[in-house]
Amino acid sequence: MTPEEIARLPYRPCVGVVLTHADGRIFAGQRADMDSPAWQMPQGGIDDGETPLDAAYRELQEETGVGRDAVRLVAETADWHHYDLPIDVVPTRWRGKYRGQAQKWVQFTLTAPDSTIDLAHKDVEFSNWRWMTGAELLGLIVPFKRPIYQAVLAEFGVA
Repeated sequence: MTPEEIARLPYRPCVGVVLTHADGRIFAGQRADMDSPAWQMPQGGIDDGETPLDAAYRELQEETGVGRDAVRLVAETADWHHYDLPIDVVPTRWRGKYRGQAQKWVQFTLTAPDSTIDLAHKDVEFSNWRWMTGAELLGLIVPFKRPIYQAVLAEFGVA
């Protein structure tokens, strides 16, 4: 695909989840489908007819095993955040249908014990997880997502 063709593609509607611990640290998962370290927060597509908040609860449950009853809603981003995939990734990710993602972010605080987290609950997205500070997470996220992470963590006051 040429850069011009990629620029004409739409963004995939997506939701991201900032799951915080009572002490302010942030849940980060090591992507199970990557050979090299690739840490990120839970995220995923928004299904047809689904609100971003409903998608956030669903994605959190699918990727971490943490249900609605184990979290408290804290905030949602005021606006959508967009990122473009690297040009060489576009043709293979989502069958080349999208140039990147438009993300609405939601912050939850875990109100249950850490043992509630079950990475094998449904979709195994993460092979490992840990609580991180905002600075640690920003140092480990892939560079093309870093500006969104910086903006979201700053908006939620967890940077």
